[in-house]
Amino acid sequence: MGFLQDLFGKRPPALGPVDLSVLRCDVHSHFIPGIDDGAPTLEASIELIRAMHELGYTKVITTPHSMADGYRNTPEVILGGLEKVRRALAEQQVPVEIDAAAEYYLDHELEQKVMRREVLTFGKDMVLFELPFIAAPAILLSVVFAMQTQGYRPVLAHPERYPFWYTDMTPLEQLKDRGVLFQLNTIALMGAYGPAAKKMAEKLIDLGWYELVGSDCHGMNHVEALKAARPEPYLHKLIASGKLLNATL
Repeated sequence: MGFLQDLFGKRPPALGPVDLSVLRCDVHSHFIPGIDDGAPTLEASIELIRAMHELGYTKVITTPHSMADGYRNTPEVILGGLEKVRRALAEQQVPVEIDAAAEYYLDHELEQKVMRREVLTFGKDMVLFELPFIAAPAILLSVVFAMQTQGYRPVLAHPERYPFWYTDMTPLEQLKDRGVLFQLNTIALMGAYGPAAKKMAEKLIDLGWYELVGSDCHGMNHVEALKAARPEPYLHKLIASGKLLNATL
């Protein structure tokens, strides 16, 4: 059956691995040591960043978790950790630029952090935030509005991972209509979060709704998954779309 498909041209041509260097910058990772569920040590941080460089990245914007209950990472904690990583990269001559923002959990404290302008941004004015995986918070649109009134551009982390939108994408459309940027976790395309998340990621790529792509790298298992995602046709499609902002950051 396989040779017949090839003979009659029904099988799409196999694609090689995407050249991730065209992205230049990764926008979602957990490389600051010991402050969340990412790199546990400085040595692990450097190992991961070396691996990102080997994949073609010349810049990473690392985004530790920040939440009311759990990882209560303030800008001071994050920026202090960033300086330690920067020094180690310079000492070990790893040619990767690193900046930091945060992955803000949309909880009861986030709106007040935004109104007090106590949030870290990347790309000048972008704020990365994530949602609970059980249900979209009732305050979602009001927090988005608060970000925008303060001059921020909201970036929703990995919308393909929220199962409550798998059967009704209307709320996602509402977010796009309000100017929210979407960030894909690249490894969703190779099935790292299961087939439903992969399917949703592909739908969102077909709709042209992603502006950013990130690794969400926590450890070497994510690096291996990132390598495995490179041949995925939908990653080729997304990068070829010209919609991604990564290289501008």
